[in-house]
Parts: sequence; C-alpha cells; structure tokens
Amino acid sequence: MILVLGYGIIVAPLGYYQDFVLPHRYGLSTQNVVGWLKDKAKSLPLGLLLGLCLVTVIYWLMGRLPSLWWLAVGLIMFLLTLFLTCLAPTLLISLFFKLEPLKEGELKERLANLSRRAKVDVKDVLSMNLSSKATTANAMLSGWGKSRRVIISDTLLQSYSFDEIEVTLAHELGHHIHRDIPKLMLIRPVAFLLAFYLTSLALTAGVVLFSFQGISDVAGFPWLVLVLAVFMLILQPLLNWYNRRIELAADEAALKLSNNPQAFIGLMTKLTDQNLIEAEPGKWAKILFYDHPSYGERVKLVHKSIQQSVPS
Repeated sequence: MILVLGYGIIVAPLGYYQDFVLPHRYGLSTQNVVGWLKDKAKSLPLGLLLGLCLVTVIYWLMGRLPSLWWLAVGLIMFLLTLFLTCLAPTLLISLFFKLEPLKEGELKERLANLSRRAKVDVKDVLSMNLSSKATTANAMLSGWGKSRRVIISDTLLQSYSFDEIEVTLAHELGHHIHRDIPKLMLIRPVAFLLAFYLTSLALTAGVVLFSFQGISDVAGFPWLVLVLAVFMLILQPLLNWYNRRIELAADEAALKLSNNPQAFIGLMTKLTDQNLIEAEPGKWAKILFYDHPSYGERVKLVHKSIQQSVPS
C-alpha cells in the first residue's frame, strides 16, 4: 500500500497533465476538474482493491507453490480477464457513462439488417453519452457471451452519416465473426503467463543478488514489480502487432459486409480528424504504442479491396 500510494503521489502531476490538461488544450475534453476527479475517485479504489487482492494471492501462491506459482497466477489472470470482459458493458462502462438502447428508427433497422446479413446475433446496440465528457467519437464491441454488446458513442451518432455508422457496426461484427474477443481473452493471459515465468526466474536470481529470504520475501516486492514491468514492456509491441492484425481483418470484413468503400474512407477520415489521431505515425511510435492500424494503412486496404473487386 505504501509503495502504490507513494508511486501514485509521484506520478499524479503527470497524470493530471496527460489526462486533463492536454485533452482540454486540444479541445478533446469537455469535462470539468470536479467531474474528472469524480471519475478518478471511482477508478482508483477499484484498481487499488484489485491490485491488492492480486498481490496478496501471488505471495500466498509463492509460499505454497514456489516452483509453479507463475502457472497458477496465469490461470487466475485468465479467469480475471474472463470476469472483467463479461462485466465490461453491464457494470464497468456504466460506472462512467450512461448507456441506453439505440432509438427505434431507420438507423436501428439498417443495423439490424446488417447483423442478419452477417448471421451474427447481437444482443443489443447501445448508445454511450461520450459527449458529456469528450468531443471524440468511438465505437466498440464489448462483453462476451450473453453480455456482448455493440456500443456506439453519441458523438458518432450525431456527426456521422447512416452509411458511416453502418460501416462502424460492420467492423465490430467483423470482430465477432473472427472470434476476436475470445482470442484476446486467451492471448493476454498467455502474455502474462510468460511474463510471470520470466519474473519467477528473476526472483530466484534476486534471492542471491539481494539476500532475500526466499522468493516470497515481501522485501522483494519492488524487484518483482520492476522486473514484471520490464518484461511486459518488452511484450507490449508483440501484443500491439497482434491487435493491429485483428483490426485490419475486421476492416476487411467491414468492407465485405457493407460493400461501401467510400463510406469506410469517410468514417476513417472523420475519426482521424475528430480524435486528432496521427495519420502516419513514425515506425517506432507505431511499433511501441499503436494497437490500431494507421489511417494510411486502412486507406491502402480499401484501395486494394477495390482493385481486387474490379474484373481483370
């Protein structure tokens, strides 16, 4: 608790600058400081409680399964990922945004027809009041199984054409067709499993290097956090690469389902401009930080799709 709170105090000014000052400077946020602090008051205790429980379980397992604790933690991370994925649309997102079913009308009928053409059973399409806090636009496929929902921000519903919104849903349906959520639910715990295995080796070495009483010695906690952070930092580019691949595959599915390449380009152009996304990031920036394809890559995909559809 002391380590987490101390670290939180140190990085708090940077967090305020990154999450509040910069979005307001560039017109991406409409939230006042009180609302921003309220959101932090919701998220920080949840994160702290979850982290504290996880650390307690990890050290308990280290004491009882000193050679296989990392394997047990990997299984726990998988179950935790499954639990949080199921809770995302019904509880976690609703803590910060108001969700309501999309209103009846032409748009909802078009989206329903698109789902039927894709042979995908979408439980519901929800509108999220993102405009209460931001000027950006977004959409996502959230949840798993019976909790699966497509969530579209009200900023996207207000400023985009029906064709562009239809392409948005087609992209999310592409994720479902390719079973991307189950894949990600498996890939992320596997990455954690590898990181915890390497951390186990580092902890064993730390017993000799720092004279710990054993790998379960709580004095080694800062070493565990440091090593785990380094390994996850190394693995993150691989996770980003995989995520970019499944996003491009969902784009391909969206182009086939909607058969509207111009609407796709219009959607991506508006999102890039509205959300102030860098259209062509540098090579290393993309490798290290981008989990979605760049605007340029997505436009190239459209042109490739058009060329392939033209009879030779």
